Amino acid sequence: MGRIITLTASDGHEFSAYEAGHADAPYALVVVQEIFGVNGHIRHVCDTFAEHGFHVVAPAVFDRAERGVELGYEKVDIQTGLALRGQSPLEKTLLDLVASAAALNRKKVGIIGYCWGGLLAWEAAAQTDSFAAAVSWYGGGIASRINETPRCPVQLHFGEADTSISHTDVSAIREAHPELEIYVYDGAGHGFGCAQRATFDRQAYELAQKRSLAFLEKTLHAHGG
Repeated sequence: MGRIITLTASDGHEFSAYEAGHADAPYALVVVQEIFGVNGHIRHVCDTFAEHGFHVVAPAVFDRAERGVELGYEKVDIQTGLALRGQSPLEKTLLDLVASAAALNRKKVGIIGYCWGGLLAWEAAAQTDSFAAAVSWYGGGIASRINETPRCPVQLHFGEADTSISHTDVSAIREAHPELEIYVYDGAGHGFGCAQRATFDRQAYELAQKRSLAFLEKTLHAHGG
């Protein structure tokens, strides 16, 4: 359904991105990858949002470290992905997200991220003015950035059984930011929204997806998107 395009960040870095949907779709959205690259799962996420009326771009933010990264979900893939994440400075990655938003050429652009991408969606909301709405699914590390103030509405999704994001972290986020929409899914682990992972939880995925769509549509709809 989608296609690979090339975008250029403000520092001149050229990177690939997966684009899905039509330029005249009702809504515009940047999808941010996990530590596994713009793989089949992330492309499926993009295609699904495109089917719901979104023009979508998913930047290959690992391109600054290594081009063409597509990993699976085995232990060796996790180790490779974490190493690449370590070679991806936040300030440079944000340039790629801002360029992706600009490529969508809309007054209002949303951003949604998963795992590491969930943290990046939070950072993009707090450190740039490119987004009108941000959604994070199981974004680890947000609790360590709660002193930051998002510049747009934010919705967060966590798994109750996620061993990498503690209940204490979620509580800290709630306390620091009572204005946020925060959902916790009983029995769901990390990566509950990915059908390629052993932790996939269909019930949690479907509810989180429904909430994400409603939030993005409502927030991006005002003033014609």
